[in-house]
Amino acid sequence: MAAAAAATPSALAPPRPRLLSCRPPRRRAAPLPRWTASASRSGAPSSSMDGTVKAGRRPGVREYVEAAREMARRPDGGPPRWFAPLECGGGERVPGAPTLLYLPGIDGVGLGLIRHHERLAKMFDMWCLHIPVQDRTTFQGLVEHVERTVKSESSRAPDRPVYLVGESVGACIALAVAARNRDVDLVLVLVNPGTSFHRSQLQSLSALLDLVPDPFHSSTPQLLNFLTGSFMKISSRFGGAGQALSEVASGLLPSLMYLADILPKESIVWKMKMLRTASSFVNSRLHAVKAQTLVVASGNDELLPSREEAERLRGTLKKCRVRHFRDNGHKILLEDGFDLATTIKGAGDYRRSRQTDYVLDFLPLSDDELEKAIDRDRLLTFATDPVMLSTLPDGKIVRGLAGLPREGPVLLVGYHMLMGFELGPLVTGVLRSTGIHIRGLAHPFMFNESSEQLIPDSSNYDLHRIMGAVPVTAVNFYKLLSEKQFVLLYPGGAREALHRKGEEYRLFWPEQSEFVRMASRFGATIIPFGVVGEDDICDMLLDYNDLMKLPFYDILDKKLNEEGLKLRTDSMGEIKNQDMHPVVLTPKMPGRFYFIFGEPIETKGREKELRDKEKAQHLYLHVKSEVESCIKYLKEKREEDPYRSILPRLLYQAAHGSDAEIPTFEP
Repeated sequence: MAAAAAATPSALAPPRPRLLSCRPPRRRAAPLPRWTASASRSGAPSSSMDGTVKAGRRPGVREYVEAAREMARRPDGGPPRWFAPLECGGGERVPGAPTLLYLPGIDGVGLGLIRHHERLAKMFDMWCLHIPVQDRTTFQGLVEHVERTVKSESSRAPDRPVYLVGESVGACIALAVAARNRDVDLVLVLVNPGTSFHRSQLQSLSALLDLVPDPFHSSTPQLLNFLTGSFMKISSRFGGAGQALSEVASGLLPSLMYLADILPKESIVWKMKMLRTASSFVNSRLHAVKAQTLVVASGNDELLPSREEAERLRGTLKKCRVRHFRDNGHKILLEDGFDLATTIKGAGDYRRSRQTDYVLDFLPLSDDELEKAIDRDRLLTFATDPVMLSTLPDGKIVRGLAGLPREGPVLLVGYHMLMGFELGPLVTGVLRSTGIHIRGLAHPFMFNESSEQLIPDSSNYDLHRIMGAVPVTAVNFYKLLSEKQFVLLYPGGAREALHRKGEEYRLFWPEQSEFVRMASRFGATIIPFGVVGEDDICDMLLDYNDLMKLPFYDILDKKLNEEGLKLRTDSMGEIKNQDMHPVVLTPKMPGRFYFIFGEPIETKGREKELRDKEKAQHLYLHVKSEVESCIKYLKEKREEDPYRSILPRLLYQAAHGSDAEIPTFEP
């Protein structure tokens, strides 16, 4: 993983700035850095960077330092220019990928996304801004430089957005460009933005630098932490309190050498002044920013009040989402455990056209994303040890998922357990067992920017979006079936998932069919399914009726639902009530979850027949009856399960091993 060298303006930059091609130019005025050239010519690893890639491990701070030092030592006084990571030529980029421009922080090297190059290069046409060490381009000049490139890219692909990923001062540049170009379709990703400079420790750092002689300025803790994130904590990686000081110093030496190369005193003083100017300039123009914005804020940022600044920007910018990372520091992009591609996808901010298309813009899960999904439900899965049964075409019920079709389009229709407890075990369980990725039709509340501010953690629904959930609309339903996907539909919706006391396992389906004719149009196989077990893990303490009796709850209820899309407004009775609300639960000694997928119902070849409303209604009632039968079957059969309670299951695993499959009733 590496970055291509930035060529001189005379060789590559036309009068109007444009992005360099991924293909090597006919003429190159400056050679590639040694660690890049060697890898690209021979394919043999020539540095720790190449060894890291070969080992399948993401680059980290050490690789960043090595690469940045190599670039900074090249005698180059400017001007700023774009370069593309070598991964841009990998040939795996998605069709219609939008352009992503990375705007670096105060170091200016442009390698801040080094840990993310490989994944981002599959999603974007990615370019990074490199500002040479001796360059003295003003903030205004950098804004104009980026602005020209943004306009060029927007003209080249007017139907696609341009992404600006800015870190600290780079975030200020991104905001300034957005304020000056409100007619351009921009998506801003602001990482610990420098707009809070006047309320940060960096303001006092400028005065401190005047008192510290060069090159000792690079050893000041504030600057070292600002530029290299966790380098000052490197000593904690060494064992015992008696560790030799020389070994700790040798661990710090690479970062100190890097700082001496990349930021001599006059450069850092210049850039601090630029950051001050940038912050003042942007804060006076925030009202003009109309771009879609995602703010990534570190909760452990020692230099900028990033968490507070993120909330301020959310209240100021019109289309702004915030994602907080409590345990990360200022250089979050170089820290383990953070993935920018996953964050963008989870916030619902990845799109390849002017409007987000949740069906067509979906990207397959990475291994890390799947593990994250499994980890989120690991405790629930351990406590409930789900049993999955399926029905073969001949009607025989078997343990496992042999009865599920392996090719779409397939429509899974079933009962929505309280609070959607079944979703995680259902989707990840099917995916791990069969490789089938289920796409759920979800309540629009989970995609509403305003609703995020009403829940404690704004990223609460990110994993659902990463897993492929889409807002429940007829258009999205049509697109999923046309793409031959496995679609998960709950006709009972929010009313079923947020039912009242005593309503366990009761279906709240509309009277008229909603999905039969759409399924038949694409010849989809309908799989009715049932799930039980919610009553084995919790009791409901307060339901909606109880909450409405509490003082002032009606205010919260109105706030939760006032801006949400209203569903089934033409329905009658209880099914019309699709509002969102909390419930208060009390846990129980965990029982077990049971799933059963009923006998497949084929609609292929029946499109003409099912156009008839009466016949479609008959099939709809048949599917509903099958779901009710599945639930009844599970409620009866679980009484025969000797391992229904968690205690017998723990004893079984203690005797047979933690990986042993725990028995259940005979189907």
